[in-house]
Amino acid sequence: MATEAPVEATEIPSVAAAETVEKQPHKLERKWTFWFDNQSKPKQGVAWGSSLRKAYTFETVEEFWSLYDQIFKPSKMTVNADFHLFKAGIEPKWEDPECASGGKWTVTSSRKANLETMWLETLMALVGEQFDDSEDICGVVASVRRSQDKLSLWTKTATNEAAQMGIGRKWKEIIDAEKISYSFHDDSKRERSAKSRYTV
Repeated sequence: MATEAPVEATEIPSVAAAETVEKQPHKLERKWTFWFDNQSKPKQGVAWGSSLRKAYTFETVEEFWSLYDQIFKPSKMTVNADFHLFKAGIEPKWEDPECASGGKWTVTSSRKANLETMWLETLMALVGEQFDDSEDICGVVASVRRSQDKLSLWTKTATNEAAQMGIGRKWKEIIDAEKISYSFHDDSKRERSAKSRYTV
């Protein structure tokens, strides 16, 4: 009666090693942090940003999808709440040294489904490093409001027009928007409705 050849001991680790490689998480180029801000119940005399909370920092593709699917979808947000995705180490505030000399590209939408699509497309472009001037990008903010939702892409150097126009054109293409405009944080600090400096 024929007997099966014994399995070589050296074969087993190679199979296990292959499985380990497959299960390795896919690391992103940099760490990112989700933030949450609920301004639906502003208290009198409370400084802006006091309700801003750091939620999660992640560095793998798997962590990103888990967080997005379970928590960070605009459809899960209450009115007057904001979600932020910023590079780890940068706070979504004008006062942060990385944001102080910057500004933001903004697009508005009156349809909730639009915000959800644009938000996801933007997140994927950011964590996937799809922008040529990605070093100039700080992060993105999704703002759910009663009449009109807003998405803002924050950058570091507002006066670098070439970089901002490159980022703006790419972002407009990613989110398939008709028109987006750029304002300086310095202007926003001085005026309630800052004028647009660049438009694409």
